[in-house]
Amino acid sequence: MRLCRNMRWKLLHNCKAFLVLNLLVLIMNSLNFMYSCNHPDKVGLVLKHEPPKVIPVQAAQPIIYAVTPTYARWTQKADLVRLSQTLMHLDHFHWIVVEDATEKSSLVARLLQKSGLNYTHLNDKTEVNFKLKDTDPNWLLPRGVAQRNKGLDWIRQNLEPSTNGFLYFMDDDNTYSLEVFKEIRSTKLASVWPVGLSGGLKFEGPTACTSDKVLEWYTAWKPERPFPLDMAGFTVHLKLLFQYPKAIYSNRVARGYLESDFLTKLNLDRSKVEPKGNQCNEILVWHTRTEKAKMKQEDKLIKMGKPSSPLMEV
Repeated sequence: MRLCRNMRWKLLHNCKAFLVLNLLVLIMNSLNFMYSCNHPDKVGLVLKHEPPKVIPVQAAQPIIYAVTPTYARWTQKADLVRLSQTLMHLDHFHWIVVEDATEKSSLVARLLQKSGLNYTHLNDKTEVNFKLKDTDPNWLLPRGVAQRNKGLDWIRQNLEPSTNGFLYFMDDDNTYSLEVFKEIRSTKLASVWPVGLSGGLKFEGPTACTSDKVLEWYTAWKPERPFPLDMAGFTVHLKLLFQYPKAIYSNRVARGYLESDFLTKLNLDRSKVEPKGNQCNEILVWHTRTEKAKMKQEDKLIKMGKPSSPLMEV
């Protein structure tokens, strides 16, 4: 009796297993049929996976090392704050700020610390013989020479010659479109572009260009200069700085030749630079100048013994 009962139980268990297995086969066949209808070019098992797509690894973006000379004045902080707000939108960027001073100021140091940018804070005082007086016109003497050279020294002393990056000189009161930094990163060796409101003109620099060559230059002051452009109108790859370690700026160059003198020391000429700015048809940098602050009322209150709070940093 017990033997019959055990046999019936095993038979029932085997039947259930057989039914479950057939049900699974039916489901798999149904799914396979549906898949083949929707994908007639890919007939096969539903669970078969496509091989993973290989995503090419992108090379790291080159770093832009921007050298900005700056000096103490009423509008210095305002100019640096405005410029830093632009630079905050950039990645792979290192800001080298060089003060025209015997010591680094706490004002600039605090501003840089708060900016969140990658930066280097330096200082180098301009020689007295090459320092503009308050009544001198801007064009009388070269400006920012010692500070730019200090930035060049830092790059050559702290970076490897194989560093993939670009040098760019940025005045602290110029206006920069973010597009210009994209143009810099796409440069092969050296590139140029027109700068708005420069040289007493609507713009100055390359004006007629193909995709890889500058055909004409627009300028009014000594068009025979090797590079009739503004300091903000060019970039060079860092490798040139190491190939030509003696390439620095000079206070003794003729008026208007500061940029040309530096670029020719890097063994560049007009045929070796790439045009940027939509083939020189678009302005991405403006040589704006902040108006000198008029502080007559402040001086008047100081003479009256009512000075403003020295704790208020402006």
